[in-house]
Formats: sequence, structure tokens, C-alpha cells
Amino acid sequence: MGHLTTSPTIATMIIVVKTGILVLGGLITYFSYKAYRNTGAASLRALALGFGVVTLGAMLGGALDVILNVNLATGLLIDSVLTLIGFAVITYSLYVD
Repeated sequence: MGHLTTSPTIATMIIVVKTGILVLGGLITYFSYKAYRNTGAASLRALALGFGVVTLGAMLGGALDVILNVNLATGLLIDSVLTLIGFAVITYSLYVD
């Protein structure tokens, strides 16, 4: 599969959306971790880790395409794999005592 090109408008929108994901995902991760520090609850630690992984995946998926000129499909795959792992950790956090 060849490198997919995007218009400047689409590229700008990707950057805007990924920035929003970074800000909101970072806040959720921070507040989850802060709650873990206050309570010591393992479930909150796992929740913070899960949201951190999802946020990292979203940022890497977008950044690799823009910064390193990695194929858009490869960036999407990395984003998807890290989202899957993050959601698995979040699901686990819901079942931990």
C-alpha cells in the first residue's frame, strides 16, 4: 500500500483532534492517577494506566504520520493496537477489587 496523502485542511483537523485527545486523555489519566494516590485502590491505578495507553496510542498514531512521515495505515494500526491494549486494561480495572 502506498503512502496516502492528505490535504492541508485534513492534516490540520487531525492535529486539532489529536490535540483535543491529548488534553482530555491526559486529564482523565491525571485525575485517575490522583484518585489512585489518594485511595491506593489498584483499580484506579489500572484505570489511569489504561487511559494513558489509549491517549499515547492516539498521539503516536497521529504524530508518526505527521512528524516521521510514516504510512497513514501504519499509524492507524499503532493507534488501534494501543487503543485495544488500553481498553483491555480499563476493562480489567472495572473487575479489580
